Amino acid sequence: MQLPQHTRNFILEAGELSRFTGRFFRESVKPRYEVNEFINQCFIVGYKSLPLVGLTGFIMGLVLTMQLRPSLIDYGVESELPAMVGISIVREIGPVITALIFAGKIGSSIGAELGSMKVTEQIDAMEVSGTNPFKYLVVTRVMATTLMLPILVLLGDAISLYGAYLGVNIKATTSFHLYYTQVFDNLSFGDVIPAFVKSFFFGFAIGVVGCFKGYNSSKGTEGVGRSANSAVVVASLMVFILDLIAVQVTDLFGLN
Repeated sequence: MQLPQHTRNFILEAGELSRFTGRFFRESVKPRYEVNEFINQCFIVGYKSLPLVGLTGFIMGLVLTMQLRPSLIDYGVESELPAMVGISIVREIGPVITALIFAGKIGSSIGAELGSMKVTEQIDAMEVSGTNPFKYLVVTRVMATTLMLPILVLLGDAISLYGAYLGVNIKATTSFHLYYTQVFDNLSFGDVIPAFVKSFFFGFAIGVVGCFKGYNSSKGTEGVGRSANSAVVVASLMVFILDLIAVQVTDLFGLN
């Protein structure tokens, strides 16, 4: 029985992505290390993404608070609003939304950048000149996304909690100290640590997918656009799959 063409293409691409990931681990431990390019990529994917992540987190916290308040009032537990918002943001909403924003901005950027270098034969020129393009272009970007996304998640959570504080005070009066006391009294290491750890995997997946799509781009300028679009779609899907796995693992170890 012959498999459908799209199924075979999916299996082949999954295999190529696995091989690409294995090559990343091999190249990442070999000298020479591109430290300067790694720092540059941390600045690009981290610092330059902070305004968008911060704005998204602030609006998310504000809107979430305004949406939850009517339901909590109906049940007579409006006082639990800061605790519910804090747990929701830290455990799930903050990491996932930040990762999706990161995938849309950085995943497409990496895919388009490496794709344009591929179709204009700049990568081939680097190989001819004696430079290892995989280490210089791929390893540095994947390591940068893996490191910077957890930092962005922490900053995004903090900004989102501040937006939620302002949302709480739209129709009530709560002091800053009381609000954060309620939030952190209801948070535990079982809420914070799994959310922080899984953001490393989100960043790694986004970096690998973006580099894979760009590094293997073809068919001229049309292929560059297809690589950028495909990088966003696949990276976003990977975020949801990894999040599902993370929830199952934390539940297995009793961290929920």
